[in-house]
Amino acid sequence: MRDAATPPPKAGSEMAVKLLFWQLEQHLKSSSGASVVAIDNKIEQAMDLVKSHLMYAVREEVEVLKEQIKELIERNSQLEQENNLLKNLASPEQLAQFQAQVQSGSSPPPSAQPAGPGTTQQPAAPPAQTAPQSTGPSA
Repeated sequence: MRDAATPPPKAGSEMAVKLLFWQLEQHLKSSSGASVVAIDNKIEQAMDLVKSHLMYAVREEVEVLKEQIKELIERNSQLEQENNLLKNLASPEQLAQFQAQVQSGSSPPPSAQPAGPGTTQQPAAPPAQTAPQSTGPSA
């Protein structure tokens, strides 16, 4: 709704803003008090629209966050149960070793970690057993 005195829009957001303000200024100079009220009403409507869009976006984000919190609570509960089970299955030596590692802030070497729940660590090679020696001739 441009009149003949309105320059054509130019590229760039700065020019678009300048054009908008120039058109608004021209309109306000030629308007009566009734059109100022109409402009105020349009501004209020635009602000209400922005507010409703923001509230909708916030509500959506709150729902997403609630779902993530629910999932994290469930995951935390599962991990606590697993932790309690592992504590019950670990030997006192393993618990002592773990506590020492936690206090020192280091992680156990891969060979020192248990193979799984309920298993105990075995030495890398079984100790050599000595066979009874016979003094007679071998067959």
